[in-house]
Amino acid sequence: MPDDRRVRRTRRALHEALIELVLEKGYEAVSVREILDRADVVRSTFYAHYQDKDALLFSCFEEMLGQLRDAVGTLSPTDTARPAELLYEHAYEHRTVYRALCGRQGGNLVAGHLQRMVGQVLTEHLSQPLAESGSDLPVDLVVDHYTNTTLGLLGWWVMHDFCHDPAWLAGTWRKLVLPGLRAVLEAPAAVPTSGVAPQAS
Repeated sequence: MPDDRRVRRTRRALHEALIELVLEKGYEAVSVREILDRADVVRSTFYAHYQDKDALLFSCFEEMLGQLRDAVGTLSPTDTARPAELLYEHAYEHRTVYRALCGRQGGNLVAGHLQRMVGQVLTEHLSQPLAESGSDLPVDLVVDHYTNTTLGLLGWWVMHDFCHDPAWLAGTWRKLVLPGLRAVLEAPAAVPTSGVAPQAS
């Protein structure tokens, strides 16, 4: 048990050091040496836990978005809006982390990994309702659209320093994204006919 606590403390110190440094100078400019100095961790300990700086970054994501995945996993498959709302609530609760990971300082690697992880969560959530809807659209296309628009709003929010609360952003998402998503998930309506057969030309 003491070893487990020591491992958690070490990983927490490394995560916090990485986030602080990313906010200060951007992810690409941060070195492992700087992370070690900031966290007061020796090199051998770092490499006992992580292969490199990217592995540490991905560990931050796993811990952060694991909570989101667990929360989304409890939702009804028909609740298509709640995953985005949960993401915004989570981002607001962990604003410092999201400033580092989703802001300009995060860089392309950070943005790409966030998109993949959120996409995985949404794929798990949307696959069943899409299959049941009979939609002819590919699941990955719908998930990409959902992910891109959801993260696009999140990025705008982060860049504007969380200028509104999560409920405001969720309401904006509902206006901009939900109608299209519902149109995909609802069964196609029958095309009305007049009952008159078309005349041959």
